[in-house]
Order: sequence, then structure tokens, then C-alpha cells
Amino acid sequence: MGRAAELPPPGPPEVAFAGRSNVGKSSAINAILGRKRLAFTSKTPGRTQTINFYDLAGAARLVDLPGYGFARVPQAVRAQWQALVGAYLDSRATLAGVVVVMDARHPFTSLDEQLLRYLADSRRLVLLSKADKLTRAEQTARRKDFGDVVLFSSVTRQGVEETCDLLEQWLGQAAKIKSPR
Repeated sequence: MGRAAELPPPGPPEVAFAGRSNVGKSSAINAILGRKRLAFTSKTPGRTQTINFYDLAGAARLVDLPGYGFARVPQAVRAQWQALVGAYLDSRATLAGVVVVMDARHPFTSLDEQLLRYLADSRRLVLLSKADKLTRAEQTARRKDFGDVVLFSSVTRQGVEETCDLLEQWLGQAAKIKSPR
């Protein structure tokens, strides 16, 4: 979806995946859904340039948002992505929560901190991806440094079950809120 007007109509509850370019948002979606290539992954930052919706048997949707930060695209295209993502996050009534994916090997950037502040009043989960590239000692240090986060690896499946459990809670609670009593 390239423009807000092109988004599918509101339907089942959605969980969006946000983060910098090339941190592993698409890989996280694939790991959570137990699929290898549902969400397209690439070593090239900025590959996801639209909002991609993954329908979960009509009961929920996972949403892969374009990455922010470094991407080899013109500034005008980057600005269009930011406007699209902002419009989605601000107006999507079916949004049950946001998973913020960050690379466990790197400190938070000012853009990461800005996103976390923006989502401060939202239901959110911070996944530190690529945790398999850290030693146990480094993983322990990241938990201390970053606080309430889930260390996540699509390669070793570390953190996948914990993340799935939380997303099921969010989506289940959103469905209960929307269904008549």
C-alpha cells in the first residue's frame, strides 16, 4: 500500500511491526508465522517500501511497515513513507499494538527513541532482533541496558514463543472489545 487511501478497510485487529530499515521486521513476521518467505527479506535496507498486510485466516492481521532511517531512496520517497506510516499509526482504529523491532547489536538511535516516545501511550513491545549474534554476556547486558525488551532471533527462534503469546493476548483482547456482548 503506497498511500493511506489505498489501505484495506478496517477489519480484524492488527499488530504492526515498526523499526529502522534492515533490523529484521520481515524476518520477525516470518518467524512468528512459522514461514520462511511470506514477508520478503533482503540484505538491502529499505526493501519494504509499502505497508504490507498479512491476513491470519480473517481473525487478525500482521502489518509490516516500511523501515525508517537509512535507505537508498530519494528523500521525497522517504518523506512519503514517513507520512504513510504516521497516518497508519494515527488513524488505524483496528490497531491492537505495535512491535518495535531494533537490532540488538546497536544502541537506540534518536529515531528509535522518537518512535518509542511517539508510541508511549500505545500497547507496544520492543524486540531486540538478531540476538543470536550476541554472546550470553552481551545478551544479559542488553537486557540491563534496554529494560523491558524481548531478545529475539528468527534464526534460533529465541523469543518467538514469548512474542507469539503476547500477540495472541493483544489480538484476543482487541477481538473481545470489538465483539458485541
